[in-house]
Amino acid sequence: MDRLISVVDYGSGNVTSVVNAFEALGFSARLSREWEELEESSHIVLPGVGAFGAGMEMLRSLDLIDRLDREVVEKGKPFLGICLGHQLLATLGLEFGEHKGLNWIRGRVEKIDTSQSRLRLPHIGWNHARVLQREPLYQHMTENPCFYFVHSYHLVPEDPSWTSAVCDYGVTLTAGIQKQNIFGVQFHPEKSQSEGLQLLKNFAEFS
Repeated sequence: MDRLISVVDYGSGNVTSVVNAFEALGFSARLSREWEELEESSHIVLPGVGAFGAGMEMLRSLDLIDRLDREVVEKGKPFLGICLGHQLLATLGLEFGEHKGLNWIRGRVEKIDTSQSRLRLPHIGWNHARVLQREPLYQHMTENPCFYFVHSYHLVPEDPSWTSAVCDYGVTLTAGIQKQNIFGVQFHPEKSQSEGLQLLKNFAEFS
């Protein structure tokens, strides 16, 4: 199958910038929310900004949860969650109450603990990542690539082996997740210049 990347359009954030980034790299990408479009795609990306509960409700209202389960979990299509999309991979989100996530990565999305560091939230700006699993997303990059972050919550997986990258913001945070065909990044690769674009290229070439 030729590569066709579907960026899920569920009303959360500026998803167009993600499509533009893939197209700048020479890949075919489109905004998608229809079942047929997800079925036709080779790769699926779930971006997003905002609150966990609202993000899940938007997916639910568009009847996308079961559809994504089928394409990603059952069929094994490569999937990339970005920022909120990364957090929605978890079992449970604790932002403004308790909310069920996709449960593809067992774990919880918790507020960043700044009680000792006194750092401000949200965590906004550039931060180096320490890569724990170089392949496939972090190939052809510097040893500690730098990415752009905007978040107050972070995903804490039950199994540490699923963590592909971490960063430090007073405490160690999960910056990336990897489990078979499922990937997630807390940062915004589409806003992270050359190394962010390299990560998107690596994902698009993964099969």
